[in-house]
Amino acid sequence: MSSPINKLGLGSGQFGLDQPAFRGRPRDAEARDILAIAARSGIGTLEVGRCPATAETTIGQITPKPNPFRMTVTTVRPDRGPDLVEAELRQQLQRLGVDRVDTILAPSATDLFSPNGPVVWDRLRALRDAGLCRKIGVSVYASDDPIGLAKRFKPDVIQAPASLLDQRLLIDGTLSELCEMGVEVQLRSIFLNGLLFLPPDRAPSHLKAAAGRISRARRLIAEGRSDPLQAALGFALSRPEASTVLVGVASAAEMSAVVAAAMSPPPDLDWDEMAINDPVALDDRAWAAA
Repeated sequence: MSSPINKLGLGSGQFGLDQPAFRGRPRDAEARDILAIAARSGIGTLEVGRCPATAETTIGQITPKPNPFRMTVTTVRPDRGPDLVEAELRQQLQRLGVDRVDTILAPSATDLFSPNGPVVWDRLRALRDAGLCRKIGVSVYASDDPIGLAKRFKPDVIQAPASLLDQRLLIDGTLSELCEMGVEVQLRSIFLNGLLFLPPDRAPSHLKAAAGRISRARRLIAEGRSDPLQAALGFALSRPEASTVLVGVASAAEMSAVVAAAMSPPPDLDWDEMAINDPVALDDRAWAAA
């Protein structure tokens, strides 16, 4: 039986390569160590989100060789047409030091439904068929009607939010139905922006109404002799709908902690009791704007 670690994917969004040094240490050195730990541990996917060109070049330089990761990249928005999207994708791959990637994602469902969305999607199909990637997909919010989007555009991959606190797309059967349609599901936001790790008084304002439910989830985790990191990972990695579970870390120490938690036996917890059903608290777009 394969290890849960094989299901983990790493996002580069928290590397902060365009930011000042991390705790006095160069950001590129910290990111290099993160990637080395991920590679040694058997993490298979590396997602490089939209970031400055200099950061992409650095990622290309510090990624272990030969590259052990299935790489995912996200296109620029389709506003300026398919030629610019393709040109930028090819430049991005050049900066990352690869000839092809595993997956290319459209940024959002909103972008696909924009005036240039369908023609850009057709271009992504052509690039997939030409071998620039194996799969194409899109990142969605829970409110984006992922099933309707999948029926119209027929993506290979949908990246969607789900966590032990935000179980909407699991409870309503959306992720299961996507799997039945042959769509690969990647889970993101499994830590719900670190909510389980924040003191109650530091929770975002739109989550105040759900504070009691969040405190209860923390208590259940503690009573189950677990911790928030292990619980969040155990929940996501146990989901049969998920082919990949994406995490973000800002340091080598955090990467090591994620690997250790993922390799531990999943805690015996009542996941259903931890779900938040407050629509305001789980407003994806409020999180994106926070």
